[in-house]
Amino acid sequence: MKLTYSLAAFAVAIAVPMPAIAATIEAVMYKNPQCSCCETYAAYLEQNGFKIDIKPVNNLSQISGDAGVPADLEGCHTLMVDGYVVDGLVPVDVVKKLLTERPKIAGITLAGMPAGAPGMGGEKDGTWTIYAFTKDGKAPTVYATE
Repeated sequence: MKLTYSLAAFAVAIAVPMPAIAATIEAVMYKNPQCSCCETYAAYLEQNGFKIDIKPVNNLSQISGDAGVPADLEGCHTLMVDGYVVDGLVPVDVVKKLLTERPKIAGITLAGMPAGAPGMGGEKDGTWTIYAFTKDGKAPTVYATE
């Protein structure tokens, strides 16, 4: 009888849903010391399951370029997360899509500082195009639109 009870208890234990424990996603953000929207963007990411280590630097363009970000698509900061580069104010759902799909790219970028983007004030006034880029010199491709 004891074996039957143990099997029944085991069956109940695996059938009862347990609360999901989401792992914190750790990232390092390199940013221009004068840019304040980056801290707001970091707080937005942290509200969505990330832990951000912010590093103010005076050579952001070099860091972005070394990471493979095309110069004409640079954002206001460069985020290193789980083997990928996320440049600019990319919405968190697109970042999480990247980390789930794990495409063979160096990273993604939302160029500039568009109004209404996470970390920026104002109203969104159009479609944002998030580009995927590699480090092999190939032209960037559209990864997502928001």
